[in-house]
Amino acid sequence: MSKSIKSILLVTHPMRAEAISAANEIAKLLISKQIKVYSTIDTVGANSFSDSDQVDLAVVLGGDGTMLRAAQICRGKNTPILGINLGHVGFLAEIDRPSVAQIVDSISAGSFTVEERMSLNYQLQRGGKTILDGWALNEVLVERNDHQMIDLFVQIDHRPLSRWWCDSVICATPTGSTAYAYSAGGPVVWPEVDALVLLPLAAHALFSRPMVVSPNSEIVLDLESESADLNADGIRRTKLEKSDRIILTSAKEDVLLAHIKAATFTDRLVAKFKLPVEGWRGE
Repeated sequence: MSKSIKSILLVTHPMRAEAISAANEIAKLLISKQIKVYSTIDTVGANSFSDSDQVDLAVVLGGDGTMLRAAQICRGKNTPILGINLGHVGFLAEIDRPSVAQIVDSISAGSFTVEERMSLNYQLQRGGKTILDGWALNEVLVERNDHQMIDLFVQIDHRPLSRWWCDSVICATPTGSTAYAYSAGGPVVWPEVDALVLLPLAAHALFSRPMVVSPNSEIVLDLESESADLNADGIRRTKLEKSDRIILTSAKEDVLLAHIKAATFTDRLVAKFKLPVEGWRGE
């Protein structure tokens, strides 16, 4: 992709000195190239960002948590998000951390690739009325909020599937398949595959296997316990009550992820999980 970049947003982890230092340096260099810079934190030379501001690119300095925050900020704005990983695994960011000079050169030249990532919508119904709409890039959880397990009646495409007495149920996108769902034993799904992953955590049930569900399906979770929490991407949490209904569907609006260096998802798996490929069959 080659696009004229006239303005960018820096989304910076506010507690990491390395991220703050990099933001100041990137802002200074981009401003010298006549690119307008907005920032979510106090950054030298940058403008404070408000929801009404339009930018051509968001640059994230932090880990996957900061990337999820950027996805929330850029929701509905068709703004690509370029992640520079300063966290641990950092699955949404570049494989190799580029230098500040590489970042600035790529932005000023508009030389980056953009990929679309599916997101996930949820509705919370109470008493037959929708009281909350939301979305997630990684996953939505219905999880217990005390020492008691939760009782959920699970339906897919308007047909009953099972009852799960469990710690939580995870519904993940392909992007989220390498996050919490992966830790819970779910499958890794390539980002190009349009699908949803559904799996219970620590379920007392005869059938509790991870499932890959069509993106056209509607997943319904009816809460039969007294209470639980709804957790979207670990940053949006809502208290649930008995008889609440959660409806999960794939979102029509994708999240745009930008990359300075094009790489296949296989390369990302190998790099992020440090998979042992060297020496395999002599290669």
